[in-house]
Amino acid sequence: MTAPGPAATGRRRLLGSALAATVALLSGCGFHLRGPQALDFATVHINVPEQSEFGAQLRRLIATTGTTRVEEDAARAEARLQILANDRGREILSLTGAGKVREYQLVQALRFQLLDRAGKALIPPTSLSARREYTFDDSQVLGKEQEEALLYRDMQNDLVQQLMRRLGAARRGG
Repeated sequence: MTAPGPAATGRRRLLGSALAATVALLSGCGFHLRGPQALDFATVHINVPEQSEFGAQLRRLIATTGTTRVEEDAARAEARLQILANDRGREILSLTGAGKVREYQLVQALRFQLLDRAGKALIPPTSLSARREYTFDDSQVLGKEQEEALLYRDMQNDLVQQLMRRLGAARRGG
């Protein structure tokens, strides 16, 4: 076995320098993975029961912020998150030649507002929505029901993440 020549050593140094420069650029530009969204208020009241899947998920994400906790008494909370509507729907997208449903579009719409302790809107009534499409087959009804449930769960996760980003951008009045 022979030792690497000067050309191989030079390539390694060049490659190492390029790698170090790339790491320095990425760390210097502020790139980092999205973590919990810090909120600008210490306590928040949510008008959704914690026993609901949506309420439990929202409370878990707020708890991970490390800056905010959910207050069950609205009068003691710095902010009040009011879920005005959380609706689901299913629309027919296409039919077969025989008139049977071929594709559905699922829609979930969330409407909310965020108020401060005095009732002033930190976030005025705002709507968020998510849509998913899926093909339907009469011969696989049970599987398609499970697929629909998974799609609704995915849309809810998406909406909760969007909601958390909006809450993170909200600022208390001076």
